[in-house]
Amino acid sequence: MTSDFTDSVTFNTALSVAGLTDYIRLLLEQDEQLRQVWITGEVSSANHHRSGLFFTLQDPDGTAAIKCVAWNSQVAKLVQIPAVGEQIIILGSIRLYPQRGEYQLTVWQALPAGVGLQALRYQQLRNRLLAEGLFDPEKKRPLPPHPQTIAVVTSPTAAAWGDIQKTLKHRYPGLQVLFSPATVQGEQAPESIVKAIARVEKDGRAEVLILSRGGGAVEELACFNDERVVRAVAECSIPVITGIGHQRDESLVDLAADVCVHTPTAAAELVVPSLSELSAQHQQRIDALYDAVYEVRTSAVNQLQILRNRLQRVGLDRQVKQEMQKLGWKRQQLLQVTSQRSQQATQHLELLRQKLATLDPKAVLQRGYAVVRQENGAIARHANELTVGQELLVQLGQGEVKVKVMEVTKKTLND
Repeated sequence: MTSDFTDSVTFNTALSVAGLTDYIRLLLEQDEQLRQVWITGEVSSANHHRSGLFFTLQDPDGTAAIKCVAWNSQVAKLVQIPAVGEQIIILGSIRLYPQRGEYQLTVWQALPAGVGLQALRYQQLRNRLLAEGLFDPEKKRPLPPHPQTIAVVTSPTAAAWGDIQKTLKHRYPGLQVLFSPATVQGEQAPESIVKAIARVEKDGRAEVLILSRGGGAVEELACFNDERVVRAVAECSIPVITGIGHQRDESLVDLAADVCVHTPTAAAELVVPSLSELSAQHQQRIDALYDAVYEVRTSAVNQLQILRNRLQRVGLDRQVKQEMQKLGWKRQQLLQVTSQRSQQATQHLELLRQKLATLDPKAVLQRGYAVVRQENGAIARHANELTVGQELLVQLGQGEVKVKVMEVTKKTLND
């Protein structure tokens, strides 16, 4: 039989060990699923080598195990350092080593089991939304100081809704509250919350929105890390304040909201002022204004009294009387000087008038003198200027006569 088996073998098609190993290596390393695979298990052994961390990951019941290595360049990046007895989740890729004919898992990341994967997904989503700018502080809007209408998104059966109502009624009676109910736990919660926010925006009356829930376990709050809810809050047309849970890490919705607090009651306290506090503040401002006015009035009265005292000290009334007396004296002096100068001017004018009357040619004529004019109107001053037969015009004190020269007696300069 051995001879028959030997005869049936075709030695030309036989593979070498290296050939078979390469074939298996290509099958493993080119498989898309094995290039990046998540594996969960328990660390059964761990050895720190100078080149990296070598450990074995096995199922809890010991039915299967795989050798793993995290090279030194990657160890510092691991969220969880593998230690014996711990349950972890590994992200890695399959590699085959021909020299030993063994395969092992090259580790890229290690996380605590259970919440580890959820934490990784949370971090990846957070980084992506952060890169898009959904959490930028510059985009945060201030809450309206005195809103008249607010909206609340939460479960109608949750204690949070009762706490919010009680707080709002106590702090700001008469406030209009629009309630948009939503499921805040479970698989249907993200879609329910998104629709509740959309209803508020469509209504258009609310000036601010409270999104709240009264705490819970991590898995119960998962809807507030859902990308759909985070985007609905970030894109809401009015400011959003979140009050979700007690003593917990921030959710992605908290990062996207304009303001976040830790409880529904705190959200209600922050969203509206207290009317009693506003009244007290208003009274304080009235008192401060009254004090300020009183202080200014008192200061003005004191200043006026100081001025009055100063005026009394300088004797202003006496000075005014003295100045009035001086003005009276100056007036009398001015009248006297004016009168004297007027009399002198009148006397001088009379003297000039008398002189003018004396020099008036008509007055001379009235005394018997006459003015002799030639035909050309020139006054005849010398007999030498006249000729016999020449007609002359003689102006008397009263009227004129025309005469003719009958004889001229000429005089020399020596006569």
